[in-house]
Amino acid sequence: MRAFVCSFVLAGLLFVGNAAAAAEDPLMSIIDKLYGVPYKTAGDTTQGFDCSGFTRYVFHALGAEIPRTSAAQYNVGQAVAKQDLQPGDLVFFNTNNRGVSHVGIYIGSNTFVHSASGQGVVKTNLNDPYYWGKRYVGARRIPLPAVEAAKQEAADQAKQAAAEAAQPKTEQTDQAAAAPATSNTAESGQAKTAEADTAARQQEKAS
Repeated sequence: MRAFVCSFVLAGLLFVGNAAAAAEDPLMSIIDKLYGVPYKTAGDTTQGFDCSGFTRYVFHALGAEIPRTSAAQYNVGQAVAKQDLQPGDLVFFNTNNRGVSHVGIYIGSNTFVHSASGQGVVKTNLNDPYYWGKRYVGARRIPLPAVEAAKQEAADQAKQAAAEAAQPKTEQTDQAAAAPATSNTAESGQAKTAEADTAARQQEKAS
């Protein structure tokens, strides 16, 4: 029984892990389709993006409206420390020595996606020691409705999985509790039959 219950618990945990991973799908499903889109000054369509046009396009697709320029985007949302970055956070850079001039989207593992001049939409190491690491300015977090909805769905699925994993254990416990009662009933019946046989023999002797 223990092995049976453990197998269901393990299945529930795997389901929870898969559900949690699915929380990132809305963001990455959009970004994955945009790799390779060329860089275009003032571009904000799939025909070509500049850096802020790219971030604005992705955020719009996820249900969030943000300003058009990187400098303006830096003034919205909640400031986030570099060590606390989460996928979906906007990351900003100073590439012209005059303040914020470039923006991208953090996707985890010290990596961000952006539309870079001469490259288009690519992913880059946030801590690149030769260029981007030296020009990092800060990050902002803006709620993304599509991502939040996916997280809530994952949480609901996790609760359901946990409940389903617990059900077999309850059923096995009920069966185990019922078994002694069934055994006792059988033993009682056997005892009554033996008593009846004994009484019958005594009555025959008396006759």
